[in-house]
Amino acid sequence: MEFISVEDLMVPLEEYATVKEDDTLFDAVMALEAAQQKRNVEKHPFMHRAVLVLDDRGEVVGKIGHIDVLRALEPRYKDFGDTKSIARAGFSPQFIRSMMDNYHLCDSSLVDMCSKGARIKVKEFMYSPEEGEKVDAEASLCEAIHQFVMTGMHLGLLVVKEGKIVGILRRTDVFMTVFGLMKECEIKEESKK
Repeated sequence: MEFISVEDLMVPLEEYATVKEDDTLFDAVMALEAAQQKRNVEKHPFMHRAVLVLDDRGEVVGKIGHIDVLRALEPRYKDFGDTKSIARAGFSPQFIRSMMDNYHLCDSSLVDMCSKGARIKVKEFMYSPEEGEKVDAEASLCEAIHQFVMTGMHLGLLVVKEGKIVGILRRTDVFMTVFGLMKECEIKEESKK
């Protein structure tokens, strides 16, 4: 079987949606829309699901995913601290609902929340990637799969080459590659019979 590297499958940084730290959520939405329209559909058929945040030097310092955008719409979510830990704690649906009522979350209309949220600066709600979310460009796809499985939470890994982030390896692209290889192997097995 041929060697597939992370770099072979990643979406290069220049093809991904990016914004600066001082841009707004609206800017991020527009950057994501623009990146969707110009993406290489042949190589990456699935839509991008995040926006990368760059500092003034053009270095990736953050990431905005779907949940980050939704969290930004209600500023009081900051009062809860690490909501990922809360999610893993296994609270009942009734308890989660009571939090919403007790903290008066989502008291304004969704239109108002979106209007206010659109003006929030990206640096106020972006997620700063941890070391476990990075993978070397030269690493094998098998190494990346291991990293996805062991961390379980990331939809994409930032790809690093010579100390710089050069792209993103999306879990969906990895899955489609694995799926394609499975089909290819099965077809070869069937033709041997």
